[in-house]
Amino acid sequence: MNALTLWFHRMGSPPTFYAFAERWRPWFLWSGLLLTVVALAWGLFFTPADYLQGDSYRIIYIHVPSAWMGQFVFAVMAVSGFVALVWRIKLAEIVSLASAPIGATFTAIALATGSLWGRPTWGTYWVWDARLTSTLILLFLYFGVIGLSRAIEDRRKAARAAALLAIVGLVNIPIIQYSVYWWNTLHQPSSVRLFRGETTIDPSMLWPLLLMAVATKLYYAWSLLGRAQAMVLEQESGKDWVRQLATADRNA
Repeated sequence: MNALTLWFHRMGSPPTFYAFAERWRPWFLWSGLLLTVVALAWGLFFTPADYLQGDSYRIIYIHVPSAWMGQFVFAVMAVSGFVALVWRIKLAEIVSLASAPIGATFTAIALATGSLWGRPTWGTYWVWDARLTSTLILLFLYFGVIGLSRAIEDRRKAARAAALLAIVGLVNIPIIQYSVYWWNTLHQPSSVRLFRGETTIDPSMLWPLLLMAVATKLYYAWSLLGRAQAMVLEQESGKDWVRQLATADRNA
């Protein structure tokens, strides 16, 4: 068993996972906040205005990272749901369910900021554009996962049902990504395609955007670990290690 496999195996233990989350959450939070301040200050005050959109383009430093995170979190949710279904790992179920509210929030922010950006750019807050519509469907899929997980009393059955919906809904992610190429849409094609070396955005605008993308992932890690900790404590409430933890907190 290699080191990575051993690490994942250990993380499947609730006490080990809880201790890991307790140790690293503050680091994720403070590093994420620091990067957020730097990225927003850089993007809002020190980058030049766009030659076509003027200063209105600066909303990308919130809109684009949020849109990326909405898709990224759903992919994490679907993959962890698949792991939970195949290998019956409780922690994977928790990660999948804990991710849903976070991803829904990012997707809602992306839609809201996209509408604000669309008003000066397209002359309207909303059009039934392929990219916008598929992103709205993504938000509804998040709501579906959240609602399904709460509608079934048996937690294991609820987690499995939510995982199936997440896996099926994963087909929407490539639709969001390639909608601007498959259909005639108002939404512009992606300006940042790092893995293909086709980035068209100026480096002075790109770097704060990338910093903000890292910051949102650090926030996701912080929030996910916190939600997962709460769910682990709820599921393991009768175990000795939880009682010892509660006793230690009372004596602290």
